[in-house]
Parts: sequence; C-alpha cells; structure tokens
Amino acid sequence: MTDTQADNVVSPIKAIDQEESIRELREVLAKARKRLKTMPEDADPVECALTLLDVAEPLLGLGQGDDAWMHAREAFQVFVNYEKWQEAVETADILYQCGHPDSIAALGMGIWLAVTYPVRAQSTVTLLNAVIDETPPESDGAAVAAMVAHYIAGLRTEGEEKESLTFLTTQMIARVAKRHRGIEDQEMLDMWIEMLQLNDIPELLKRLAVIVDAMVEDKWWFDRDELRAKLPVN
Repeated sequence: MTDTQADNVVSPIKAIDQEESIRELREVLAKARKRLKTMPEDADPVECALTLLDVAEPLLGLGQGDDAWMHAREAFQVFVNYEKWQEAVETADILYQCGHPDSIAALGMGIWLAVTYPVRAQSTVTLLNAVIDETPPESDGAAVAAMVAHYIAGLRTEGEEKESLTFLTTQMIARVAKRHRGIEDQEMLDMWIEMLQLNDIPELLKRLAVIVDAMVEDKWWFDRDELRAKLPVN
C-alpha cells in the first residue's frame, strides 16, 4: 500500500472520530443550556456561574469563541465576587483560549489570582506555561514564568504530585533556556539561571508582577488593593 493509499484509509476514520467528538460536544452543550435555562431566579450565584462555565467549555470546543467568552466572562466575575479562586483561575484559562481581544488580559488576571491565592499548583503552572507560549524567544519573560511555575510546583505539592509536577516545570525551564540562549547542558543552565537572577524568589515575583501589568494594562476586572487588604498577611 502506498502512502497516498494509507492516507485515504486513515482520513475517513479521523473524520468519523471528529464527527463523533462534535456530536458529543453538542449534546453536552444542549444539556448545559437546558440546566442554565431552568435554574430558578433565586439560585445560588456560584451554582449559576458553574453552569455558565459548563456552557462555555463545549462552546469553546466547537469553535464558538465569542459565545464561550460571553458565558465565561460572566462566570469569572461571580467567582471573584464570591472569592472562589480556584474556579476563577480555571475560568481565566478558558477566557484565554477564546481568542478574544482581551484574552491576554484575562490570562494576566488569572495569573495574578493563581499566584496570590493557594489554588491548585497545576492550574497555576498551566497559566504560566501559556505565558511561555505567548512570549518571544529572546524575551526574559518566559524564563520568569517558567521559574515561578517551578517555585509554585515545589511549594504547593507533596509526594508523587510534587515529583511529577516539578519534573514538568524543570522541562519548561530547560525548553525556555534552549530557545533563549541555545542552552542544553546542566552547567550552562545553572549559569543562565544565576545570570538572570531567576533563583531570587522575591525579585522573581516582582518581575512577574511587571509582566502581568503589561498583559492586563488598564483592563483589571477587580480591585487588587481591595483583595490584598483581605489577605492574612499583606
């Protein structure tokens, strides 16, 4: 069988899988919309926001980014208002994926929440990895994001989860170093980290704050000073 013939065999299978996936997404979307429509007026706002998110996710999967944004944006504000930080961070990731003009700002706000509050480390790492994807290879921003991800992974996890997640973040650092300066060996990597002062955690977090400010600009959807004032230590 030639390569062309093989492609002709595989392609219909892929098409069937894609059609099945689209059908499943549409079914999930229809059920979520029905739940949202039938929720009582006095329903718990957080439950409503979770349902909005249940609508947004399949919309995103179906390529309907604008509609997904509308639902997720409303949910995000509810989660912030009710201090549901894990849900807010997960929603920021959805907003980032929507391809909206404010998606980068949403990513920045999600990172601010993910670093400020003790949400799941994996969620924080996911958002910081997106910064690496969005940052030019020659920029130091990707290095800062990768090192903060590694710091958070080590701080907020234990046991097998820590071993797994810090392995991932170590790979993120190595990937950034390779594209930034062509670094591939451990000795050069250690020198690169030292040169960029990436092992100074307080300074690292300050640099991340500058990056987040640049991402969000003046589009903040919440008052950071108000949230900081509520922290146990501020």
